[in-house]
Amino acid sequence: MPQLEVDGAALTYDDEGPRDAAEVPLVFVHGWTANRHRWDHQVAHFADRRRVIRLDLRGHGESSGAGVRTIEELSADVLALLDHLEVDRFVPIGHSMGGMIAQTLALTHPERVERLVLVNSISRMRYSRGRGLLMAASTLVPFKLFVATNIQRAFTPGYPREEIRSYIRSSADTPREVVMTLYGAMRAFDVLDRVGEIGVPTLLVHGYHDIQLPVKQMLRMATGYPDAVIRIIDAGHELPVEKPAELTAALDGFLTARP
Repeated sequence: MPQLEVDGAALTYDDEGPRDAAEVPLVFVHGWTANRHRWDHQVAHFADRRRVIRLDLRGHGESSGAGVRTIEELSADVLALLDHLEVDRFVPIGHSMGGMIAQTLALTHPERVERLVLVNSISRMRYSRGRGLLMAASTLVPFKLFVATNIQRAFTPGYPREEIRSYIRSSADTPREVVMTLYGAMRAFDVLDRVGEIGVPTLLVHGYHDIQLPVKQMLRMATGYPDAVIRIIDAGHELPVEKPAELTAALDGFLTARP
């Protein structure tokens, strides 16, 4: 797999599909402790007719590197890759933390973002005081238990246990420093008061049963977007895994609709 050296990290990425496609490239950004293969279904669907780019964020999957502290720094990695590939305009499609990166790209480089897609993502992690204290306390348990608990909660009850275990094992392979630092970065991320600046057509897709980033938080965010379409799917937080075909159909309909 190709890699790009960026500030001490080797970023592994895939660049597929026709370079001469009329539409701008799609850029898929995965979430916390995940990797670029979360998007396998979508990439297989779109790569036959348009350019599709995805990467393992630093410290995730097959990418090396650590030391990142903020969502803004992760978005800079994505932009460095796109500059390397000579991609000017694009459509960022982000899941969870990846959606936070996508929003950051839309705010910092609006001239380069044609449309925006957020999957199970929000602009501010807002919880009650009790929930906030519980989240803070969860970081004090053993690392593997912390990861397992968070990944288990990401799936709808009844999802096959062995599949969940495989995702827990994969997530636990992410370096502890990366996991814990970016957990804090997500909690600190807050662009809720700025989403009105994102004027491009935006698709907000969310799992109805998401308890990691509840749908009501997404709906609160959606009211600030000037041009938003909302899709709610019967799934949990791991929508790309639980309902890949339904997510792909939602993306297809949005991307082919006229502005």
